[in-house]
Amino acid sequence: MKQSLKNSEHSLVIDNILSDAEKLREKSFYLQSLRLFKKALQGYIDTRDQHGILNCMHSLGDIYRMVGNFSLALKSYKDTIELAKKIKDSIRVADSRIGLALALRAQGKWKESINLIRESRKTYQKKGDLQGIAFTLWAEAGALRIKGDAVNALNIFKESYKLFKSIKDVQGTGYCLCGLGGTSRIVGRFKDSLNYYISANRLFSANKDKFGIAYSYCGIGNAYRMMKDYKNAFTYFSKATRLYKKIGDRVSYSYTLWGLAMTHKMIGNYKRAGNYLVRAMLLFKKTKDPRGLIYCKLGLGEIALLNHKNNTARKYLSASLLESINNDFAIEKCHAATILSLMNGKINGRCYNRLGLKLRFQGLPLNIP
Repeated sequence: MKQSLKNSEHSLVIDNILSDAEKLREKSFYLQSLRLFKKALQGYIDTRDQHGILNCMHSLGDIYRMVGNFSLALKSYKDTIELAKKIKDSIRVADSRIGLALALRAQGKWKESINLIRESRKTYQKKGDLQGIAFTLWAEAGALRIKGDAVNALNIFKESYKLFKSIKDVQGTGYCLCGLGGTSRIVGRFKDSLNYYISANRLFSANKDKFGIAYSYCGIGNAYRMMKDYKNAFTYFSKATRLYKKIGDRVSYSYTLWGLAMTHKMIGNYKRAGNYLVRAMLLFKKTKDPRGLIYCKLGLGEIALLNHKNNTARKYLSASLLESINNDFAIEKCHAATILSLMNGKINGRCYNRLGLKLRFQGLPLNIP
């Protein structure tokens, strides 16, 4: 009886640690929650509580992914899938496949990502899990955006948005609005992009979702940049930067640095733009994000061209083109080919039409969305 009571008390302590970890994660205190999830995991391993182990490993995968440690995220998700299969928990297998897909997507591996997402959707459809289905639609739309199929991505984000809204999932609705904002920007619908991000920001602010607020601030900044309102762009990038630093996020912050670089480039501050690009590149290298690196090389190539350093420009732009081809990124390939065509004397942006994008560049500097 004494031993049973002792075990029960020990389990309660571990459950409380897990609860505290989840509360910290909800407030976007990722690094603090990481320590508690690790502690809870060890506790569940000691008590051989497989469901507790599953919850912790999946949550660790989510946090590693959010802070940009994709190697550890992949390991956590794979370990979770293995254990979930062992105890025949099909929903947890599907959830962790989505996590795995998102980590791979962040590293530019959109083909593998889409396959995993579609596998998970079949499980959610069998179980009638509407939230799971909506989540897979959101995840697939993001992967299609990375592929360069922005038109299809936009349609699938809309489908996901309707489903999340119908089940009153505020967080899912907010992230769909961000997806719609980012994809609208890429397509060339800048006013739509701004409106989507502003709507997302309202939802996240009401829900006190720090990461969502920072993410939507960055999106608002980029939308203003594309509308040539550079003053407002800087304001919102600064707001995003302050929050990302508090959160400890390296992934989205890297793209904020890139957005700042592009804004400085558009107003002729080439030196500052270059400095921001170098800082962003260091983070993209750490997170192993090939797409982020391509965008930085495109920016550095364009700045070199604006400074009449044609050899340096060609080196960066050719590398961007080759890496875009190797990773099968259609939009980035189009950007690189367009700037190289400008270098060769005549701008050729026909590839944007083929991709269904309403982007028209007349000359340097290019305001790349």
